[in-house]
Amino acid sequence: MERKPLEVESTDHQKPSSAVYDGSVPAVDSVEEVVEETKVVYRGWKVMPFIIGNETFEKLGIIGTLSNLLVYLTAVFNMKSITAATIINAFSGTINFGTFLAAFLCDTYFGRYKTLTVAVIACFLGSLVILLTAAVPQLHPTPCGTAISCIGPSGGQIAFLLLGLGFLVVGAGGIRPCNLAFGADQFNPKSESGKRGIDSFFNWYFFTFTFAQILSLTLIVYVQSNVSWTIGLTIPVVLMFLACVIFFAGDKLYVKIKASGSPLASIAQVIAVAIKKRGLKPTKQPWLNLYNYYPSKYANSKLKYTDQFRFLDKAAILAPEDKLEADGKPADPWKLCTMQQVEEVKCIVRVLPIWFAASIYYLTITQQMTYPVFQALQSDRRLGSRGFVIPAATYVVFLMTGMTVFIIFYDRVLVPTLRRITGIDTGITLLQRIGTGIFFAFLSLIVSGFVEERRRTFALTKPTLGMAPRKGEISSMSAMWLIPQLALAGIAEAFGAIGQMEFYYKQFPENMRSFAGSIFYVGAGVSSYLGSFLIAMVHRTTQNSAGGNWLAEDLNKGRLDLFYFMIAGILAVNFAYFLVMSRWYRYKASDDEVKTYETNGDAIKQQDKNTV
Repeated sequence: MERKPLEVESTDHQKPSSAVYDGSVPAVDSVEEVVEETKVVYRGWKVMPFIIGNETFEKLGIIGTLSNLLVYLTAVFNMKSITAATIINAFSGTINFGTFLAAFLCDTYFGRYKTLTVAVIACFLGSLVILLTAAVPQLHPTPCGTAISCIGPSGGQIAFLLLGLGFLVVGAGGIRPCNLAFGADQFNPKSESGKRGIDSFFNWYFFTFTFAQILSLTLIVYVQSNVSWTIGLTIPVVLMFLACVIFFAGDKLYVKIKASGSPLASIAQVIAVAIKKRGLKPTKQPWLNLYNYYPSKYANSKLKYTDQFRFLDKAAILAPEDKLEADGKPADPWKLCTMQQVEEVKCIVRVLPIWFAASIYYLTITQQMTYPVFQALQSDRRLGSRGFVIPAATYVVFLMTGMTVFIIFYDRVLVPTLRRITGIDTGITLLQRIGTGIFFAFLSLIVSGFVEERRRTFALTKPTLGMAPRKGEISSMSAMWLIPQLALAGIAEAFGAIGQMEFYYKQFPENMRSFAGSIFYVGAGVSSYLGSFLIAMVHRTTQNSAGGNWLAEDLNKGRLDLFYFMIAGILAVNFAYFLVMSRWYRYKASDDEVKTYETNGDAIKQQDKNTV
């Protein structure tokens, strides 16, 4: 499929035109920027109340529905904790993998605005269906109270629940890869104010995300756990409705980039042609002799030649039988590709080893969002002399709080300090930021293991506080001991998650920005499925062992601490792998990159002080 020039959708005040400013007319460096020749109005921060407002209410709605879903499945649908954890991991993984399909449909056919339109409506419908499973008695099993044996959900009740989860998969899968890129579309990428706006938008995006999680994990979870599931699930439905209203209120103001054809076709062409031409001899001085061509109004930045993955270079060797059109374009893109296409594929291939390491890293966050809830259920959750009991799912808020607080410290204190030391504008490179996140994730798991060992020891050797329904005895250890592991996981996210999102956004070709947004969530999906696999394997391997099931329903009879240490071991190996891949990586179009080409023909020396 041939890619079209990047265009914006027409509105009442705006004609169809290119959204890429080509430099022929000076850009207006102000809050509202107008590219005169192309009639594109970049309103920047003027439309952020609609985008960030929608993001805030949408996240409150989705997270408000899903944050306590683990407890909902065990308390209302009478599922065992291991079954509920497996469903949650599989559901999260499906959402995250769904972002890749949504990104493909977005970039190829519909554009970001139309994709988001369908997604926000689907999220509203999904939240509404989940609410009905709580509000209508026929849609959930009979409550079993403190009974040891409970009646599970019927096939029809599971089907209706899955319908709601299916709507949420469609909605969240469409919103996650497109929202960030859609917000960045509102700034002029060619002006200094526009570039600063894009950088700030990243911070606001994650601040909004963590704010929504904190509010959901406190207020909404408290209402669900202590007042009523029906009322607690009504709140997210109302918030999702408000998100829809706010999003559509800005309809006339947005810059709406049209879909410009499948970027996957170009990738497939490079691979196919490189295989066809594998017998050709490599060219000398490929940066000069490889065929290259740039269409008019080409959306992507022009890339320099790199000497990695040189087998792909053969796709851009101009053979005698290759034909060109009058304007220099290949007559058949499946027989000849440009050096620009080859370098764009190299950008993607270079990212994949880093993405794999980042996916393994996210295994930590997956576990810290599930098992600490079960730890809290069998810990002392009382707060103050009046005996206020903190809902178990609320403890995960400390992960979000750690992330939110550290983002501010990182941006205001750490970056300026490191900038003076390293001379790098961002203080440290993106790969250093991701690597630091992996290290803090490792520390989080080690602390988790020791805290669980302490909780279990208290439960077995000291007086307990009663029985947790269908679990076991409640340890006298305060659940506040869970805060350090969750705070460390939050710091890991401040480094790792934001670093990854910015890394993918900047290292992918510009016409694959939605894919760049999706690859982060696909990595999280891989970790979710890996988490489910590890839980199943550990459960199956240890349930009949002499030491007992590590992941027993009653944590006091299990060895969750050993499970944490096992994952920490996996992460230690992954960290070593990440360091090796980081040394090998070369940044795309880095300002610090220095290339010296040997003119004698065969070798290229490259230096990049941003390698790690």
